[in-house]
Amino acid sequence: MANELEKTLRSTAAKIAQYVEDAATINVDTNYILVGPDGQGSFDQAKPGIRSVIRLDGDCETILPVQTGQSGQLEVNADMFEIHQQNVETAIEYRARMMSALLDVLKSYTG
Repeated sequence: MANELEKTLRSTAAKIAQYVEDAATINVDTNYILVGPDGQGSFDQAKPGIRSVIRLDGDCETILPVQTGQSGQLEVNADMFEIHQQNVETAIEYRARMMSALLDVLKSYTG
């Protein structure tokens, strides 16, 4: 029985370690497709729009496409950026909930 419990704990610990490793970096990609006048488009032809990488240690990287506006200044597509920001916030909230649940599980084993 002790061997079975030890196997279960080792398996659980390995799964937790893998999850923490996977959760250490969040990649959020917001892509787009061009839709023709007939409303047709293909998801297989999605092109990169904005990418953000958020690491568990707080380091962040965002690749943001810009265009030169009429005034010569760089401009961002505000609508796409807003959608991307919502996606980033959702990903961060999800990771926080999952990490909290993981801590609760660990506490139940050590409590």
